[in-house]
Amino acid sequence: MRAEAFGAVLFDLDGVLVDSEVLGNTVWVELLAEHGLTLDRDIFMARAVGGTHRALFAWLSADHGWEQPTGFLPELDARLAQAFTATPAIEGAADTLRALRAAGLPFAVASNSQRQRLHLKLGAAGLAGLVGERAFDPAHVGGRGKPLPDLYAHAAAALGVAPARALVVEDSATGVKAGAAAGATVWGLLAGGHAHPDGAAALLEAGAARVLGTHAELREALGLGVPSGEAV
Repeated sequence: MRAEAFGAVLFDLDGVLVDSEVLGNTVWVELLAEHGLTLDRDIFMARAVGGTHRALFAWLSADHGWEQPTGFLPELDARLAQAFTATPAIEGAADTLRALRAAGLPFAVASNSQRQRLHLKLGAAGLAGLVGERAFDPAHVGGRGKPLPDLYAHAAAALGVAPARALVVEDSATGVKAGAAAGATVWGLLAGGHAHPDGAAALLEAGAARVLGTHAELREALGLGVPSGEAV
């Protein structure tokens, strides 16, 4: 399906536009170890990618009998803020956003990230100017983050597009389910530097129509070139 088939493109953030998963999950695993719970980072990441902090704390309690001690959350927030100042953009992400802008196709970001961290990562990756105010988090929908459909439905409405005419680009099964439940077409994109715990098969099973490996492939699938004067 080419770009003209869609009225808007809605991007997840972590693992789709910015390469933040390893940074964030390393902070989590190190801080948990300091508070008595040692977990393999890849195992933790398999649960964490695409989820919310609320869901993670519930999993840690249910599966590991671990409850956050006093002061844990402020320390986590401080360490994540420091780590995310080094967030890089995923290769080709800026080119994709510029190509969409040149084509006149609206786009937005819909992320389970807490709002301050969302904007911190966009800024560190050099994407804030391209995204502008079109970045949405669960606080915009009463905390109803992915896998619920509310966040993607809200982002589509903010762009004046029915979800059925939106393309959602995701890297996690959680996010794919959210986009599909909203009624959008969903494509998986496994372009992040971390080992993807879901993989292409899981994204397809969750409802993705196809899975791509790079932003160059995404632009090609949409029939978009790189705007003149921009690096590939």
